[in-house]
Amino acid sequence: MTLATGFSVSLPEWLRGELDQLPDALETAEERMDLVNALADRNWREGNGGPFAAIVVEAATGRLVSAGVNVVLSSGLSSQHAEVTALGLAQTALGRWDLGADGADLELVVNWRPCVMCYGSTMWSGVRSLVIAGDGPELEELSGFDEGPMVSDWAEQFEARGIRVRVGVRNAEAIEVFRAYGASDATVYNARGAVD
Repeated sequence: MTLATGFSVSLPEWLRGELDQLPDALETAEERMDLVNALADRNWREGNGGPFAAIVVEAATGRLVSAGVNVVLSSGLSSQHAEVTALGLAQTALGRWDLGADGADLELVVNWRPCVMCYGSTMWSGVRSLVIAGDGPELEELSGFDEGPMVSDWAEQFEARGIRVRVGVRNAEAIEVFRAYGASDATVYNARGAVD
């Protein structure tokens, strides 16, 4: 038996082809979330993975550092959620594992509260703020995904570690993406035994 010695992940072709058309900077939280919701909606329709997207920006200026989408289906890797992809691409672009090094104030913008895996990835990435569209049960109810056993004080845990949390940016728009996904015949890739 030959064991694998590495793996790589790339953004889907449709997004790679549009990166140069993305704005250099997104000044407001609403502009940032508009981009995230648009990428999330396009992503599932293209068949790459779930209806999720994330971007990393400079908090003060909105300069775009990276954009990521969920590529679980196209990569065959269950860890490649949008947050992990965006954070990894930001770390690659900046050449460091700690996105908060040298006083950098980077923000992760995601179209819903991180799942249990992305919670840890976000916490350990070095970002200084997290902006999300929502954190309620709507995602799981509408999409069928099992987001895992999140702690009830998840936001307070981020804040205690110096990561600011803002909830509720473009909430209705994010929910519409999940509603469209849930009404489709797209693959919901919960692991065996997970809640369907």
